[in-house]
Amino acid sequence: MTIDDILADGAPPIVAILRGIEPEEAASIASALIDAGIRMIEVPLNSPDPFASITAIQQAYGDHALVGGGTVLDVPSVDRLADTGSRIMVTPNIDPAVIARAVARGLEPMPGFVTPSEAFRGIAAGARRLKLFPATALGPAYLKAIRDVLPKDVKTWGVGGTDADNMHDWLAAGAEGVGVGGAIYRPGDDARTVAGKTRAVVAAWRAIAP
Repeated sequence: MTIDDILADGAPPIVAILRGIEPEEAASIASALIDAGIRMIEVPLNSPDPFASITAIQQAYGDHALVGGGTVLDVPSVDRLADTGSRIMVTPNIDPAVIARAVARGLEPMPGFVTPSEAFRGIAAGARRLKLFPATALGPAYLKAIRDVLPKDVKTWGVGGTDADNMHDWLAAGAEGVGVGGAIYRPGDDARTVAGKTRAVVAAWRAIAP
């Protein structure tokens, strides 16, 4: 199962970012996300015991959702992530060694970039999806301009401040999808709270989906 498979199945192009999640709540929060329609879940590695959370979600819902790690900064972390059975790897930056290792281990990398130079370094390392980060600091018009010079088969995502209110602007600018953090989950949110927030984000996408 790949990101292409998930999107072809009609799932929203939304990655839920669970920064700060605790392992004991990971499965219940993931269940709330999936019930509300989300099928791509990222646990940043600067969360408490992130690999335990990733493993718990992967074991419980890996057949229904793509699970992965974010804020992946080095090659050993790529290997630990791949060993959990995860399928996606997200970074805040462009590190060719990290990207190449992810590809070699069967992970789909989504590295973060700001400049065209960074974007093309990521592409050369094997990335076929890139995340503009921090997206709202730069704006949809910036992404649209960047997209004009990128290969057509390379997809871009907006991450950082993206939510139900601005999702339309990012998709209209050419983003394939968005990563959503605080608008879906903040540390301390219970599963019911997450479900409600997620339904609002998914509803916003459905209102503009072709």
